[in-house]
Amino acid sequence: MNRFLLWRSFRMVVTVSVVVLITFGLTRIAYQNPARMLAPENASEETVSAIANSLRLNDPWYVQLWHYVVRGPEIKGTPTGLLNWPPSLGYSYRSQRPVTELIIEKIPVTVSLAVGALLLWALLSIVLGVYAARRPGGVFDAATSALSYAALAVPTFVTGVGLLYVFYFQLSLAGVRIFPGGGYVPLTESPARWAQHLLLPWLTLVLAEVGVFQRVVRASVLEVAGKDYIRTARAKGVAPQRVYFDHALSAALNPILTLGGIEFATILGGAIITEQIFGLDGVGRLAVSAAKSGDAPVVIGVTLLGAVIFVITTFAVDVVTHSRSAK
Repeated sequence: MNRFLLWRSFRMVVTVSVVVLITFGLTRIAYQNPARMLAPENASEETVSAIANSLRLNDPWYVQLWHYVVRGPEIKGTPTGLLNWPPSLGYSYRSQRPVTELIIEKIPVTVSLAVGALLLWALLSIVLGVYAARRPGGVFDAATSALSYAALAVPTFVTGVGLLYVFYFQLSLAGVRIFPGGGYVPLTESPARWAQHLLLPWLTLVLAEVGVFQRVVRASVLEVAGKDYIRTARAKGVAPQRVYFDHALSAALNPILTLGGIEFATILGGAIITEQIFGLDGVGRLAVSAAKSGDAPVVIGVTLLGAVIFVITTFAVDVVTHSRSAK
């Protein structure tokens, strides 16, 4: 177990390091002249040069990488550098604020979106997958299979726009105002309004993900349904719901946990499309705005956040599944 943890920890560090290098390099390629993007439209060359010098944009790339990772200049009395404690993701070119601070302001929106969607699609997928596995090839199995493929075939932005059109625009025209057209209300302010603003975004992500998740649950349950202990439970007269939801589902949990962890990390890392459609001011929207304006530290910071969330989530899932397999 100790070797397993050490190897997974080493792999986490390598993954994050590679992400930093690649993202840093890509931003240097994408933004050939970030000082010009940051300067006013009719700014003189002297102004552009002053901006470049103040932000160290004229330094060689390896010097800039050193400052970003190891130790950058102190800004407002706070040292910058990824390896400092607490780690610093640099300063935004545009807002002149710490990138970490900007992300912390936006993360509650993205976490609310990701966690709510995960709970809904996990519950729905497990129920649909288990019932489909009880009678493979039956009417219910065929119906859920067709719905899964249809949901997978429709792009997320089409689903989101369609839900907005039906449940916001059309209902508003009819004088029924149940769902807002966008925005976000903090959970601490009003739990009811928080859920009301997020229900359509949740459904958008659920419809996009439930197809894959449901089929994985079905396949995993079917794989263990023919085992001896399942047949023994049936012979003893155990209720079908207990046979499938307690015994079969528990034995088939490893691939379900693995897929669920990956999907959760992917959404939490930045549900860009969904946040844009529903006007949610989260991390994904912050990344899009930064990419358009050439704010490279924010782009790198958000990408790094997504990578860290992904490796930590997959690490946790690997530990859980390894522990279950070792029993």
